[in-house]
Amino acid sequence: MARDKRYDILFEPVRIGPVTARNRFFQVPHCNGMGYRDASSLATMRGIKAEGGWAVVCTEMAEIHHGADVGPYVELRVWSDQDIPSLARIADAVHAHGSLAGLELCHSAHTAPNRWSREVPIAVSAQPTTGDYYDPIQARAMDREDIRNLRKAH
Repeated sequence: MARDKRYDILFEPVRIGPVTARNRFFQVPHCNGMGYRDASSLATMRGIKAEGGWAVVCTEMAEIHHGADVGPYVELRVWSDQDIPSLARIADAVHAHGSLAGLELCHSAHTAPNRWSREVPIAVSAQPTTGDYYDPIQARAMDREDIRNLRKAH
């Protein structure tokens, strides 16, 4: 069965800055619960997406700072250089099939109760955390130094 010509554009390469995606199929960031605890499975899953033809395969959200801990949920982390091998494993699995790898950087602000790090959450304004467990935790309003530090973490 021939493909309808209206959809040909989906299969054309698209340039994104210095790189080119082989088509316009993007696997957008989505969480699956494997995160930093099961990076090998996460790499396999993302590699399968690339093998299936997706030109750009993104990870789930990756916490950029220990003050963005959304536990008990398990997300990827970019807290320190110790996280690089796991992230590299995911990127290598995606690249092995000729796809581009993407990483969604995240700071969860008032939605992060920081159960693991025990840090006081920071947000754009002082407000209760809004996780699924109704923790009795209050995020404090960010000041200019917090904003500078958050930008450095990105």
